[in-house]
Amino acid sequence: ESMVLLLSPIVPHITHALWRALGHERAVVDEPWPTVDRDALRSDTVTLVVQVNGKLRGRIQVPADADRAAVEQAARQEENVRRFVEGREVKKVIVVPGRLVNIVAA
Repeated sequence: ESMVLLLSPIVPHITHALWRALGHERAVVDEPWPTVDRDALRSDTVTLVVQVNGKLRGRIQVPADADRAAVEQAARQEENVRRFVEGREVKKVIVVPGRLVNIVAA
């Protein structure tokens, strides 16, 4: 029903027929616009870019509420990142929440 309401300004003749077929008595143009469900817009996980020395080396998915330590651990466990960090000293780990992790290795 929400899809029919959203399409009604674009294809009113088709949505009017669909609205009636769905069993509604009032015209589709007389119905209120659907409201936004803010909870549906929130994601439980986020995808972060993982860089080693500023170069893209992978992507990880972590819980949206993960702390810095959990994000850093997930980034270090990513296979391609391990390959580029192996045998090198990690000087610094930069975590930009919700965006990226950059591992500076020497």
